[in-house]
Amino acid sequence: MKILLNTGGLAETNSYLIVDEPTKIAAIVDAPGDTVAPHLDAAKQNGWDIQYLLLTHGHWDHLSDHKVVTDALPNTKLLMHKLEEPRLEHPGSMRFALPYTIEARKADGYLADGDTIQIGRLALTVMHTPGHAQGHLVFHCDEHKVLFTGDLIMAGAVGRYDFEDGDINLLKKALHRVMQFPDDTQILSGHGPGSTIGRERNGNPFIRRWKLF
Repeated sequence: MKILLNTGGLAETNSYLIVDEPTKIAAIVDAPGDTVAPHLDAAKQNGWDIQYLLLTHGHWDHLSDHKVVTDALPNTKLLMHKLEEPRLEHPGSMRFALPYTIEARKADGYLADGDTIQIGRLALTVMHTPGHAQGHLVFHCDEHKVLFTGDLIMAGAVGRYDFEDGDINLLKKALHRVMQFPDDTQILSGHGPGSTIGRERNGNPFIRRWKLF
């Protein structure tokens, strides 16, 4: 499993390129502004076939570059939770005017809790983790102990729950669920540096305060 990271956009949001090197099948997790072009260049140089664009949720900073991906790779399927599709159909920030326009579209397919996404020989398990957004998803690779958490949990922080689609009680339930993974599970989040479940269990003030470990 090869993972490439690019960070960009107004909110300094992370995008990940996941590659199964033996089969050269790949997927992108989230498409923040000004992040996916390097992924596309790397895929072209290495002969990687990007089959999916997986969106953790529909907030503008996680999907601004969706058109860059599908313009370059029309066969790439954009997948997300159905509850988040309205934000893709009417993209933008509810709090301030963006300095650019995000093109509206529908998803190519929907993901739900318990689904499996096959990227070559790699299997990602889908978990529905609402609280930051109604249809928020995380993606877990058990074989390599990697968890792509979007805005559910970050190093030393958790996703905001004061947005119009946030819910602190649902967020706590989702966090408790992912904190059951082994300590050495890598957390690759939507913002900031990577972490591990063990590090967040022991040092994340929200996890400690809410007794979610």
